[in-house]
Amino acid sequence: MSLYQSVRAVANARGGETEWIDWRATAEAAKQARDQGALTLDDAERRAYATDVRDARSRLRTVGGLEFDIPQTIEVQNRHHWIDANIKTFERMLDPIDIATLIDDTNALNGPSGYATRMVNTGSMAAALAFLSGNVLGQYDPQLLSQTTDTIETNENNHELYFVHPNIVDVAAELDVEYPRFRRWIAFHEVAHAAEFGAAPWLRTHIEDRIESGLEALTGGRLDRSAFSDVDIVMTAVEGYAELLMDRAFDKEYADLRAKLDARRGGGGPVAQLFRRLLGLGVKERQYERGAQFFETIADQRGVKAAATVWEDPRYLPDESELDNPQYWIDRVNP
Repeated sequence: MSLYQSVRAVANARGGETEWIDWRATAEAAKQARDQGALTLDDAERRAYATDVRDARSRLRTVGGLEFDIPQTIEVQNRHHWIDANIKTFERMLDPIDIATLIDDTNALNGPSGYATRMVNTGSMAAALAFLSGNVLGQYDPQLLSQTTDTIETNENNHELYFVHPNIVDVAAELDVEYPRFRRWIAFHEVAHAAEFGAAPWLRTHIEDRIESGLEALTGGRLDRSAFSDVDIVMTAVEGYAELLMDRAFDKEYADLRAKLDARRGGGGPVAQLFRRLLGLGVKERQYERGAQFFETIADQRGVKAAATVWEDPRYLPDESELDNPQYWIDRVNP
């Protein structure tokens, strides 16, 4: 890890007239700023990851009443692997934004001001990825905006599942919990996301449509608040349901894991707290809490399988008022 090399990579950021981030420099700078972490797995531990995922699939199908399958691509990564995977994701999602149109100057990225803009953007993205790569435990990637028309049901290759092994090991030690049990619980959470997207073939397209609407508005110099509000509602449902399902389906004791992980999400020192605010992680924590409370209320009243009704049709997604008053949703949908 070398902060000097990280800064140097950002300072050398380059790009064309519409490229507002140098993704190669972003990857290099992020990796220089974050140690990759140890990834020395023996055959037994690799089998343990695979077993956790398979068991999670079986338990989630039974408890949630959902039909789905797990991704063909399941990777146990170090932090640099995670950065590489997410560079591709961010590049794919941000590519539609024409920065020259946004700043109303097609030549703006060619001169000194353009160089400074690109350097700042590259540095900001590198810092974000470096920070996140040290905190992410697992990730289900539905490959949004990947330009494929196949659904998860018909194409098993268009979604992926990652586990950032060094972070799982470090956080288990930090929380003073048994590593195998913690690893397994994280697997249940990520497979729960696969369950959501597998049970709702429309979900991916629904999210993509709203993201594309928001990006098109930005490219035109407008802010489509409704599009981003819709995405926030959907992601609140996605995160909240995964929280419910991972706990209700987990086959071991989890109360201590839940309490310690929830505390960690809102913790950290001043620098970590600053990064969380800048990256909007407070919003994500609110999605976890708000969504989990919504689904817990439904599950307590009607059962866990009734909560899965939300994935049957886009009409069954909650609105803002229903997220805060689950009884409104129950009265409307009546699962």
